[in-house]
Amino acid sequence: MAEEIYSPDPLLIEESLEQWIMIKCDNWRDNYESNYEQKFEEYYRLWRGQWDPADSERASERSRIISPALQQAVESNVAELEEATFGRGKWFDIEDDVNDQERQDVMYLRNKLSQDFELCKVRKAVAECLINSAVFGTGIGEIILEEIKEMAPATQPIMGGDLTAVGVNITDRVVVKLKPVMPQNFLIDPVATSIEDAMGVAIDEFVSMHSVELLQEQGIYRDVYLESAAPDSELEPDQDLSIYHDDKVRLTKYYGLVPRELLEEEGVDVEEDTKYVEAVVVIANGGTLLKAEANPYMMQDRPVVAFPWDVVPSRFWGRGVCEKGYNSQKALDTELRARIDALALTIHPMLAIDATRLPRGAKPEVRPGKMILTNGDPREVLQPFNFGQVGQITFAQAQALQGMVQQATGAVDSAGIAGQVNGEATAAGISMSLGAIIKRHKRTLINFQQSFLMPFVTKAAHRYMQFDPENYPVSDYKFIATSTLGIIAREYEVTQLVQLLQTMQQDSPLYPVLIQSIIDNMNLSNREELIGALQQAGQPDPQAQQMAMMAQQTQMEFQQAQTAALQGQASEFKARAGKLAVETQLAPQELEIDKINAITKNLKEGDEDDKEFERRLKIANIALKEKTLNSQSSKGEPSRANDTDRNQQIPRPNQPSVQQPPRQIGLAGEPGQGTRGPTQ
Repeated sequence: MAEEIYSPDPLLIEESLEQWIMIKCDNWRDNYESNYEQKFEEYYRLWRGQWDPADSERASERSRIISPALQQAVESNVAELEEATFGRGKWFDIEDDVNDQERQDVMYLRNKLSQDFELCKVRKAVAECLINSAVFGTGIGEIILEEIKEMAPATQPIMGGDLTAVGVNITDRVVVKLKPVMPQNFLIDPVATSIEDAMGVAIDEFVSMHSVELLQEQGIYRDVYLESAAPDSELEPDQDLSIYHDDKVRLTKYYGLVPRELLEEEGVDVEEDTKYVEAVVVIANGGTLLKAEANPYMMQDRPVVAFPWDVVPSRFWGRGVCEKGYNSQKALDTELRARIDALALTIHPMLAIDATRLPRGAKPEVRPGKMILTNGDPREVLQPFNFGQVGQITFAQAQALQGMVQQATGAVDSAGIAGQVNGEATAAGISMSLGAIIKRHKRTLINFQQSFLMPFVTKAAHRYMQFDPENYPVSDYKFIATSTLGIIAREYEVTQLVQLLQTMQQDSPLYPVLIQSIIDNMNLSNREELIGALQQAGQPDPQAQQMAMMAQQTQMEFQQAQTAALQGQASEFKARAGKLAVETQLAPQELEIDKINAITKNLKEGDEDDKEFERRLKIANIALKEKTLNSQSSKGEPSRANDTDRNQQIPRPNQPSVQQPPRQIGLAGEPGQGTRGPTQ
């Protein structure tokens, strides 16, 4: 227990603002010391590999070895989360509501924040908070404002267009920093589960005297006399109090609700007409008020962010890696120490000496090269105790306990990946193991991003907008995390994408999308250049696009011309088909004429049948004309010229007949059947 700095009796004296806050903080510290302090100190020693002085009381353990299994588990888990957060370079982004990539304000704010975060070493502070979360179960960070002087060389042009330095331009500005907070320095309402739902939180720590005096000169703290505070091992566990010479001040910074009347008594104007007011109060050495004001931030938020490694229901303090592997680590240390102690007894056993056989004044000391004079046989004077050898089973037990530590903490040994066949890891086994690891880290990543990372980025942006409006335009932005599930998740995702890529054709529209996804998930130094080149290759070339349009137009014109030619051929074919149909209809008539010619050919000229010949010829001509007119009217193709031609082709007597191809068409009035034409 630390020396009580201030313990006022609220029933005997009238409370002031600093008294009211210190009573709250003392109660909160009592709760921390009763429930968490001893555990956290033990977790801290195991992670650091430090010997616990309480272990020296156990006479059965002479060795002080501590297995590095838990330390390795903490470092591996923290490294994976760091890779998941910062491995891709850009670890936050701004959501654009209008989805316009040309908005310069979004790009400017993102780049400006990234530059200021790099200037203030935010990544280093976040890594320390991750370590605290893995060791103690909860990572805590304080958002502080600091005035700095930016220096830039002042230049002027010279001959030739070059610039030369003529001095230094100094600009005062405010920057936002993240300060990791150790759990022994953090106080919170015991009934709270988060920073937001607590009545208040406090950071109790030692700071240097000159830093407080500097803030007093700037007018941030009240100009009051301060004395050096007595050292406290609880707030500074690594501090050797015997050589404590620095002048330090114990500061208690309170962020939370305070009674409005007490705040107004300190000369603070409060606009809200409520019983409690959100305020910022700083107290030195437990009783000296340095600062008291209503919450000065435009969003009325508290400048503290925290996240649990694993959430414990109804509790602010989470469950970290050390708590998960604590029991297995202690058993492993006990087994290792017992084995080393047994090995020491085996190598250097206890000895039994007959004191009556030793000369007077001889010291029973055993060391290499020492000679002892004995009375009698030396084998009867000195007799060692024989101990059994250390069995091989102890090594198997140690490996089993180490495996239990890895299983409890989620740390994976590269040589112990599941799914191995004949000493080689299979793809299915690796996928299953990596899938389980991703699910386990995904829970912690969600806690880290939603409770710590994005709230910090949002609050830092609001601080810059409020206290540095020249560089940060005020607007309502929504910040999002762009981190993935880390290198393990990316390797797992790349494996799946490569397998999918192998099943696709190169001309598929999804092929370049998969390639871009693979490149985007790989930890390459020129990843952005490759993605840009891929996107540029996917965009059409204007010249090539114009040539393609010209070729398409030419192809269309060619098709149109070909279509017109085919239509012309179709018309010609149609005309030929009509002509052929007419000829087909006239063919029976031509055959009939041929038959008439054949009949009349048999009649001799000058015969008594000349009259009959002439009669038949007239009948044939009349019949031919009638059939021709009927055929033309039925087909709708009157053609007198054709009829004339066909009539001209009718043979006359004593004229050669025209040979026509035979057609199987029946005729009425066959010769020899007594058929005669109409009589006149």
